[in-house]
Amino acid sequence: MAEAISSFWGPVTSAEWCEKNYVYSSYIAEFFNTVSNIPGILLALIGLINALRQRFEKRFSVLHISNMILAIGSMLYHATLQRVQQQGDETPMVWEMLLYFYILYSPDWHYRSVMPTFLFLYGAAFAIFHALVRFEIGFKVHYVILCLLCVPRMYKYYIYTKDASAKRLAKLYLATIFMGSLCWLFDRLFCNNISQWYFNPEGHALWHVLMGFNSYFANTFLMFWRAQQLGWNPKVAHFMGFFPYVKIQKPKTQ
Repeated sequence: MAEAISSFWGPVTSAEWCEKNYVYSSYIAEFFNTVSNIPGILLALIGLINALRQRFEKRFSVLHISNMILAIGSMLYHATLQRVQQQGDETPMVWEMLLYFYILYSPDWHYRSVMPTFLFLYGAAFAIFHALVRFEIGFKVHYVILCLLCVPRMYKYYIYTKDASAKRLAKLYLATIFMGSLCWLFDRLFCNNISQWYFNPEGHALWHVLMGFNSYFANTFLMFWRAQQLGWNPKVAHFMGFFPYVKIQKPKTQ
């Protein structure tokens, strides 16, 4: 995209999206794609506070923190449009999916030290490889494969969940990822047409917002399921009658 005003960060060295660069500030290349990550950070912070307050397993605190790191990395990438910052966005995306993989599959994994060791080494190897080699399509295919590997276990958890409110969280997870993916594809595939419009719907920014909610719904559903596995009598409560979170009641022995 053509630059509207001077760039503080210099020439673009990363992939660009369908938003005009440096329209509102010389310090922010893609304004809407940058600020649209803020809801994801706030939602992850809410999830982290709930996980710490109710003393969920540390894996969920790490998961919420990883959501925040990913959103911050995305902000830096879209604000600068530099290759290093793009890697700082994409590498945490893979690390986050590996963490989801661990949370989903570890309860039934008999060799407890094997999975985290393998996932850690895999994540480290990917980070090094991604820093040395630039592969845009390969990265997207790799990321989609990681997402698809999580689907069977998510589906298993869904069908074994009897609580209607928890099932609603899973449905919201599916709805937000579906709508977000449509926004992402629309922005990517039809950018030439969108650029001619008087108003740009900012599909990639909408993707960020929807994926912030998507991560929150996924995390909340997984917290409910894990609490159910541990016998913590979970319930989906709603803050101010709207915002869902998991409320648990641990046995007195715990």
